[in-house]
Amino acid sequence: MYVVTGATGQLGRLVVEGLLAAVPASEVAVAVRSAEKAADLAARGVDVRVVDYDRPQTLAGAFAAGDRVLLISGSEVGRRIPQHRAVVEAARAAGVGLLAYTSIPGAATFGLADEHKATEELILASGLPYAFLRNGWYTENYLGDAAGTVERGVVLGSAGGGRVATAPRRDYADAAVAVLLREGERNRVYELSGDTAWSLPELAAELAQASGKPVAHRDVTPAEHLEVLVGAGLPQGFAQALVDVDAGIARGELSGTPGDLARLIGRPTVPLAESVRTALGV
Repeated sequence: MYVVTGATGQLGRLVVEGLLAAVPASEVAVAVRSAEKAADLAARGVDVRVVDYDRPQTLAGAFAAGDRVLLISGSEVGRRIPQHRAVVEAARAAGVGLLAYTSIPGAATFGLADEHKATEELILASGLPYAFLRNGWYTENYLGDAAGTVERGVVLGSAGGGRVATAPRRDYADAAVAVLLREGERNRVYELSGDTAWSLPELAAELAQASGKPVAHRDVTPAEHLEVLVGAGLPQGFAQALVDVDAGIARGELSGTPGDLARLIGRPTVPLAESVRTALGV
């Protein structure tokens, strides 16, 4: 069986769709907290296994010997290490054939990287065959409110001219599917990113080009950036994490373009300009 955790999330659903396009639904299982959210998958023949990372006992029986499991990192920052540990221990007890994990680029030193690196250490200590999918940033992180950004006319950040090599979620999902399906996959590390790194000034230029409206880049200090984000309603901790990431981008920690993602998916990654046009519907 191919088992995907967090399968009702944005990345997880794309992975499941990719698997269903390649293998029978009877070979696909999802480990999710809510059976209701996965009801559409169950109706298509996917095996829905209800688990709760915070209750390790629910993970007993979630995996079977030989299963190829994708652990999509949890969304609850600050709680992910014990949650991921529960999944790793259940996978080890079951004797899964492969445990793939959506991690973070190895060059990252900002705070959000800590739990990912700790999870990699847990997986290494487990002795399980593994694949670390060190996903770079999703292009959607910057385009979730593309129309609003155009309306405001400003791309704001504190990364300076730092560059970030993004790709859309679908590219990363396709890579995860490729790794799960490949025979002989074990103990591999993939540094996944878009083919071309870009800067926030370039993002502003692409938004302006696609929309036909003026969009400028405004670089601010980290303190000013934090104030703007909190003023926009983001929780203090999350806002600080985003400012911390921008500092990492300024240091070049998300600019790597080793080409692993394109090689895995067998095609170039979707460029920024195309993603911008898609986000704006033009």
